[in-house]
Amino acid sequence: MGKVPLEKSNPKEKKTEFSLVRVKNTWHRRLGKQDNTDTVDSVSDAKLYESTTEKGTTWTVVSPIVFTYKIIETHNLLDARNDTLLLGHMTDQQQVEDIRELSKPLKRFIVVDQEVYKIYGSKLIAYLEANNVIYKILALPTTEENKSIEMALKIVEEVNNFSLDRRREPIIAMGGGVCLDIVGLAASLYRRRTPYIRVPTTLLSYIDVSVGAKTGVNFANCKNKLGAYIPPAAAFLDLSFIRTIPRRHISNGLAEMLKMALMKHKCLFEVLEKHGPMLLDTKLQADNSSCVTATSPATHVAIVTMLEELAPNLWEDDLNRLVDFGHLVSPALEMTVLPSLLHGEAVNIDMSYMVYVSQESGLLTEEEKQRIISCMLGLELPVWHESCTMELIEKSLQDRVKHSGGLIRMPLPVGLGQAEIFNNTPYEILRRAYEKWHYELSSSVKTDLPTPPNAASLPSFGK
Repeated sequence: MGKVPLEKSNPKEKKTEFSLVRVKNTWHRRLGKQDNTDTVDSVSDAKLYESTTEKGTTWTVVSPIVFTYKIIETHNLLDARNDTLLLGHMTDQQQVEDIRELSKPLKRFIVVDQEVYKIYGSKLIAYLEANNVIYKILALPTTEENKSIEMALKIVEEVNNFSLDRRREPIIAMGGGVCLDIVGLAASLYRRRTPYIRVPTTLLSYIDVSVGAKTGVNFANCKNKLGAYIPPAAAFLDLSFIRTIPRRHISNGLAEMLKMALMKHKCLFEVLEKHGPMLLDTKLQADNSSCVTATSPATHVAIVTMLEELAPNLWEDDLNRLVDFGHLVSPALEMTVLPSLLHGEAVNIDMSYMVYVSQESGLLTEEEKQRIISCMLGLELPVWHESCTMELIEKSLQDRVKHSGGLIRMPLPVGLGQAEIFNNTPYEILRRAYEKWHYELSSSVKTDLPTPPNAASLPSFGK
């Protein structure tokens, strides 16, 4: 049998671009600007392209997706006179006024972490009843061990029984990062996309989970293996919730704040370095006059720096992400030792090792390395764990290469408050860094590290 002739590599192709317009509730495709705009109800941002070759016809749809969501810092969120929880997500002020004038009660489905419910349940109920809200509260044990698709489906089932308007009645998630992640995924599944609101009650979720678009649950013993990129309609931040969480969870949240400081904000690092113990003691409460200057800018700067990195890349189209610092090895470590490490603690152990990698690579001085480790200890964060073996690190980096386009994409500090992403760190450096890290920090306590400077005043938060 003779060879089958190859098709032409560049066949003649006819391409046509169409706009999409709506006239009297019906969409039509139109060439260029042929339509009289007086007769058109609306013009879509989407485009339809038609190309014809000898093989046939191909249609290509280009449809931009725009999400708008708010992050609102407020006070006394559960005060009956504060309508932020019920109306703060709305972008149309006229809609807000119309709802206020209606006598029809609002309807809300609220998922609350069960430990949070023990503390704030009665206050939440009083708030809803004072505002004449028809409500269903679902209190769940939203721990990392329970972060599963089964729990997400349980929420979906309860939402379905409650019967929400899928566009006007957002689901409210109130709890730590695990709760916000699970509810976000459940909302994205129900009726394909039901709006939801995040109310973080831990420091980590306040400055990290609440400001992004990711949702997810654990699957196949892997952290957040199932999920979606669906941002909330809004996130409402009330720092007073932090008063009731344990000291360890304050430290846990400060790890994510330290991550952003090391990556891009030296002044924030200096605040954590010099005033970390005070932030722990006061639980970042700005009403304490001794730490107003330290805390209010600290949480604000942490959120802004996080948003700067997330907003242009919500769907992670670009995998070179500074916010992944501390997240190369920590997911595997966290799942391996579950539940003994909190998320921020695992992240800090990862960061601690990577600081040694930076120093071994000549990116950090020995003094800078010691300052960072000393700061971590001052924040009462673990800097080493016996389960973070070289084998676990190697496997984590191999998985990273497999799922990140063949590159490691390793964010590393190149100074205090400066970072770059590296793809070619030699194995020998990783191994030597590990040996030094293990030798110097395996006790998790270092008495010979320099103590944080005792400055009389805080630095400016200018970049």
